[in-house]
Amino acid sequence: MEKLHVDYAQYHNLIDQVVCAVEGSGFQPDVVLGVSRGGLFLADGLSRALRKPMAVIAASSYRGGAGTEQGELQVSASIASVVPVTGKVLLVDDLADSGRTLQALCAHLRHMCPHIHELKTAVVWVKPSSIFKPDYAAEYLESDVWIVQPFETRDFQ
Repeated sequence: MEKLHVDYAQYHNLIDQVVCAVEGSGFQPDVVLGVSRGGLFLADGLSRALRKPMAVIAASSYRGGAGTEQGELQVSASIASVVPVTGKVLLVDDLADSGRTLQALCAHLRHMCPHIHELKTAVVWVKPSSIFKPDYAAEYLESDVWIVQPFETRDFQ
C-alpha cells in the first residue's frame, strides 16, 4: 500500500483547518473527546483553540499485521475526564478509514453517556471507502493510502 508521510508542519496546518471548520460552523462543544491514540493531537488542538476541556477514550481495532490490519474494535470501559461528558460533545479521531470505529464509538457513547444531547465528529482525514462521514475534516482523500503521521515514525523503523 502506498504511504503518505506527513511532517509536523503539515500536520499542524491540517489541525488548523479542522479548528477553522468547527469554529466556522458555530458548534460549541462542552467537551472535546479524543480517541487514543491517533486522535489525541487533534483533540488537544481543538480543546486549546475552543477553550474547552478534553477527555480521552481508548479504542483500538488495528492490532494485527504490526498494527496495520483492522480487526474487532476494543473500547475502554471508562473515559478519562475531569468534567462530566455531557451536553454537546465533539468526538475526535485522526481519520475515518473504514468508518467502523467512529460509527461504533458514536453508538457506544450514546449508550455509555446518556446525557450527551449532541454528538459531532471531527477527523483530519477521510478515506474514500469510509462508511462514516464525520461532521468536520481537513482532507477527503482520493485514494486508500496508509498515512504515516509525524508521531508514528517509530512504528515504521
